[in-house]
Amino acid sequence: MRRKLNLSFLLSFLLICGMFAQNLKMEPAFWWSGMKNSELQLMVYGKDIGSYRASVDWPGVRIKSAVALESPNYLLLYLDIADAAAGSFPITFTNGKKKIKHTYELKERKESTADIGGFDSSDVLYLIMPDRFANGDPTNDQIPMKQPYQVDRNDPNARHGGDLAGIEQHLDYIEDLGVTAIWLNPVLENDMEGGSYHGYATTDYYQVDRRFGTNEDYARLIDQCHQRGIRVVMDMIFNHCGSNHPWMEDVPSRDWFNNLDEYMETNHAKEVYFDPYASDFDRKKMLDGWFVPTMPDLNQKNPHVAKYLTQNSIWWIEYARVDGIRQDTYPYADLDMMTDWCREVMAEYPQYNVVGEAWMNYTIGSAYWQTGSKLNFGRDTELKSVMDFRLTAIASNCFHEETGWGTGLSAIYEHMCYDYVYADINNVLRFFENHDTERFLPEMPKDLKAFKQSHIFLLTIPGMPQLYYGQELLMNGKKNGSDGNVRRDVPGGWPGDAVNQFEPSGRTAIQNEAWDFLQKVLTWRKGNEVIAKGKMKHFQVNQGVYVYERSLDGKSVLVVLNGTNNKVDLPLARYAEVLHGKESGKEILSGRTIALKETLTLEPKESLIIEM
Repeated sequence: MRRKLNLSFLLSFLLICGMFAQNLKMEPAFWWSGMKNSELQLMVYGKDIGSYRASVDWPGVRIKSAVALESPNYLLLYLDIADAAAGSFPITFTNGKKKIKHTYELKERKESTADIGGFDSSDVLYLIMPDRFANGDPTNDQIPMKQPYQVDRNDPNARHGGDLAGIEQHLDYIEDLGVTAIWLNPVLENDMEGGSYHGYATTDYYQVDRRFGTNEDYARLIDQCHQRGIRVVMDMIFNHCGSNHPWMEDVPSRDWFNNLDEYMETNHAKEVYFDPYASDFDRKKMLDGWFVPTMPDLNQKNPHVAKYLTQNSIWWIEYARVDGIRQDTYPYADLDMMTDWCREVMAEYPQYNVVGEAWMNYTIGSAYWQTGSKLNFGRDTELKSVMDFRLTAIASNCFHEETGWGTGLSAIYEHMCYDYVYADINNVLRFFENHDTERFLPEMPKDLKAFKQSHIFLLTIPGMPQLYYGQELLMNGKKNGSDGNVRRDVPGGWPGDAVNQFEPSGRTAIQNEAWDFLQKVLTWRKGNEVIAKGKMKHFQVNQGVYVYERSLDGKSVLVVLNGTNNKVDLPLARYAEVLHGKESGKEILSGRTIALKETLTLEPKESLIIEM
């Protein structure tokens, strides 16, 4: 009888250990040999794993340190894998007589990262909100998640069912339009109330949201883009996670988050970085406050948090071959950590580019964040690219109103004058609208004169232009209390839609005119080094007309924008230095030859792109 009981006890004990081993979670699930940074952090999660001692028996792998956190269910292993070969090896966890083995894999790293292209001023980025672009796989719309949600296309704040398959199925559309890179709003798991369709409340940093697809689907989409010469930018968020993240259910340590005991919301006072009068109270509230109650503020000053986030971004680059990163809410995270992160990413991928969302109201505030800036008190951020939010704030009014000093195209001219504060103007992202702003068009336009003029400007000035999905289809409107109102579905992206605007037959005449116009300018811009790399010279607005030149290696392009609703006879003598003695040039939109002698006659709101 005792023997049977002992045997029963042993079987139960082995079964429990087996279940424990199966439920042991390790992040990242795998890594690569041959990485330049030879330190690998493994976050191990399982019941009471913090009380276990880890050991590894694999050539070239050494445990540098093991860190037990406040929660007994976490153990951080720091491995040195400098001399490790690819392969699978056991990690053994021992606690007295208890022993658990977990097999870990180091994959063979690809010989080259040449397929990871970065992005630069030769590109035009196309921003897509996956939930609102196209639904290629309706079977993943309503699936079991921890947090109940409802797909409802009539609710602007609910999930609508768009996914990675929908994007993949419309790559012909994206390629035909002429953009060279796509930036997707976050695709990682957001298992949050309401479905968190926008993606900015991550609940699993290593898993694509299953309502969008799988990790493999994401990697395949990127591969399909690369085959078409299209780069892919990944949206990442280091400042915060979602409140349903497992870290909130079982907090690793009290300093994993900021203000965990007593909620404090950020004041959004990003100016505290350079404000000479800023109080310590305001600085702390800005940096350590939460965005909203459902987005806990991660403490990047904690070195373990910093390592986890940095490693996660490198994992996605290496796994999915992501070409670039757009980092959300950049100033809200710890500056020292973000600087180190930029250095580590660029060390592994020297050709890489990261653009940080530093939403500043003025040009000088944006320039502060760019690497090489002389404005940040010698504290180089190492951040390659920044965003021109000032242009976004003024563009709609400037291009839709009559010009006068300080308004219209005069305000655009003045804005461009302040480009001098940027350390590298070619790494400034220029845009009129994105998922957080109102649409550039307040309503459906009656004609496209202002639309064409503004987009000629956007696509011919120094920097990296970005379009927002639907911009080419004249999507318009204001938030009116809901971000969902500027994140509408593309008609035709869902089975059964009455209209399909991915096809010319489903678009109105004015939409087709806008689409064809953008396609023509984007196709002309592609591979055009004068626009991508050339110098700019502009002239003060005269008679409501803004004139500027882009030039490189003896080639030049002249852009002429009549910002008025009147016909203008423009004397050309003042522009002699950019005419270079030439009396004509080819206008790329119409194909006609433009005489450039004493006077140039411009129709109301006429815009010209003239190759000299």
